[in-house]
Amino acid sequence: MYKDIATPIRTKMILEKYGFSFKKSLGQNFLIDTNILHRIIDFAELDKEKSGAIEIGPGIGALTEQIARSTKKVVAFEIDQRLLPILEDTLSPYQHVKVIHEDVLKADVSKVISEEFVGFEDLMVVANLPYYVTTPIIMKLLEEKLPIRGIVCMLQKEVADRISAKPGTKEYGSLSIAIQYYTVAETVMIVPKTVFMPQPNVDSAVIRLTKREKPLVDVKDEEFFFNVTRASFAQRRKTIQNNLMSQLPNGKEKKEQILAALERAEINPQRRGETLSIEEFGRLSDELLSIYQN
Repeated sequence: MYKDIATPIRTKMILEKYGFSFKKSLGQNFLIDTNILHRIIDFAELDKEKSGAIEIGPGIGALTEQIARSTKKVVAFEIDQRLLPILEDTLSPYQHVKVIHEDVLKADVSKVISEEFVGFEDLMVVANLPYYVTTPIIMKLLEEKLPIRGIVCMLQKEVADRISAKPGTKEYGSLSIAIQYYTVAETVMIVPKTVFMPQPNVDSAVIRLTKREKPLVDVKDEEFFFNVTRASFAQRRKTIQNNLMSQLPNGKEKKEQILAALERAEINPQRRGETLSIEEFGRLSDELLSIYQN
């Protein structure tokens, strides 16, 4: 059996061998605890004979090798060119791993899936995401409606709290709604900052996002629905009526129409956005759409 990468000694040896220095701008924090990696793999529920996995930001390959031991194929996107020779070395025992040197936010992930995972029925995204781009990456993966079962990823605890938040809590917002619209979101593990090299300033969490067969609510216009939810949280202390009037196009002139739409959706205009369920936002956005459709 090969030595695990994710130990303090092995990680230091690899970094020293290649003279690697961390780039703060890329949010590089490498995991040095194999037990946590094993738990991440468990949460992803992978099958060695059937599952494929996409990883984002493999670093020096600590999580990648654990995924490789549990799947039929892994494709990892790495933006930092300096890590490519390191990954070639650390992942050399795993012939079914492919590293693509590309920014996942600019990549045609759908095309990569169609080329690299032909015949795969089970596909998961498993990643220790760079904290500075967590939200854009997750939203891209969901909005592009990729043929994935879900996402298991490590991110900042604060962002995980917002993603899995329920209505009526201070963490609940447009991000909670956007992700729960597409997935069942759950925070499955809290990870202390001490298990990273270098140590980040905050604790982390692992979230599991299981894709819904169809979105949580059936709305007439998805983009408009998300616009309405963002508008409703623009200033959290404001009522939903005031946020909609200040954020939607010509909101002040359309005050009476907005109030009528709220009434038809059976939503008190004095409520705050954080008290509305996703179903209520769905009704509201459909009612407001009639005002803004040409």
